[in-house]
Amino acid sequence: MPAIDATAVRRYLLDLQDRICDGLSHLDGNGFREDAWDRDAGGGGRTRVLSNGHVFEQAGVNFSHVFGDGLPATASERHPELAGRAFQALGVSLVVHPRNPYIPTSHANVRFFLAGAEDAEPVWWFGGGFDLTPFYPFDEDCRHWHRVAHDAVAPWGDDLYPRFKTWCDDYFYLPHRGETRGIGGLFFDDFNRGGFESAFGLMRSVGDGYMEAYRPIVEARREIPYTERERDFQLYRRGRYVEFNLLYDRGTKFGIQSGGRTESILMSMPPLARWEYDYRAGEGTPEAELTHRYLVPQAWIEPDRQSSPE
Repeated sequence: MPAIDATAVRRYLLDLQDRICDGLSHLDGNGFREDAWDRDAGGGGRTRVLSNGHVFEQAGVNFSHVFGDGLPATASERHPELAGRAFQALGVSLVVHPRNPYIPTSHANVRFFLAGAEDAEPVWWFGGGFDLTPFYPFDEDCRHWHRVAHDAVAPWGDDLYPRFKTWCDDYFYLPHRGETRGIGGLFFDDFNRGGFESAFGLMRSVGDGYMEAYRPIVEARREIPYTERERDFQLYRRGRYVEFNLLYDRGTKFGIQSGGRTESILMSMPPLARWEYDYRAGEGTPEAELTHRYLVPQAWIEPDRQSSPE
C-alpha cells in the first residue's frame, strides 16, 4: 500500500497557491501582499491578499499547515472517535471579491487531514471544492462552471459530480434566509476512496480546476458597464456571504478553534458590505431573478454537452 505522504501534499498546495496567485495577478494587473505566520500550538501558514485592485476589490489566497495533540471542537464533534489523537491539517483556501458586480464572487478550498496514534492506524482524508456566488448571473457562466466541476471529478467515478454538487448545494445554504449562497459547484469531505494516491489525485484535479473554471468568466464580464444600482445590490448580497461564513462555515470555526491566525481566517470577508432592513427586489427585475431563479438548486449541465462563457 502506498505510504501516506503529507510532504507531497504540502508541496502541491504551496505550488497551487503560487499558480492561483499568478493567475489572479495576471487578470488584475496587481500583485499580492504576503504574510507568513506561525501558530503557537504548532504549524503556520502563508497568507496572500490582493487589495483594491483593478478587477478584484479583494482576493485572499491562504495556505496553512497546522498540527497539534488534540482536535479542535469542530472536528471532534464530527469525528468523536478521534478525540485525543494528534493531528495535522493542510490546505489552501481562497475567496475572490471582484469590483464589477457582473463578475461573481468565487471560493475554493482543498485540504488534507491526518490523525494518528501510536496504537492505531492513521486516519486521513481529503476535502475541498469550489463554488460561485453571482450577483447578476449568466446561464452560460453557470453551465461553464459546472462543466469544469463535472470534468474535474469524472475520472474518479460517474457518481461523484452529482454527489458533490448536491453536497455543495446543501452545505452552502442559509437556512435563516431559505436560499443557497450561490449557484454551487463542488463540495466534498472525508474522501479517501481508492487509497491515498487516488484520493490525492482527485484533490489535485479539483484544485487545478478552479482557475480553469473562473478565468473565462472574469474575462467575459470584466468590461460590462454598471451603475450605482448594481453596486448597491452587490454590497447587499455580500452581506449574505458574511452571514454564512460567520454563522455556518466549518472552515472558519475550525480555524478559530484551532488557534489559527485571525487575520488569515477572516480574509474571506468582503472589504465592503451592507445590510438593508426588509429589502425586497421589484418583481421582474434582475435582482429578483437572482433569488427566484438562481439561488435554488438545479441541474446546470448534461454530461454530453459542452459550454463556456460567451
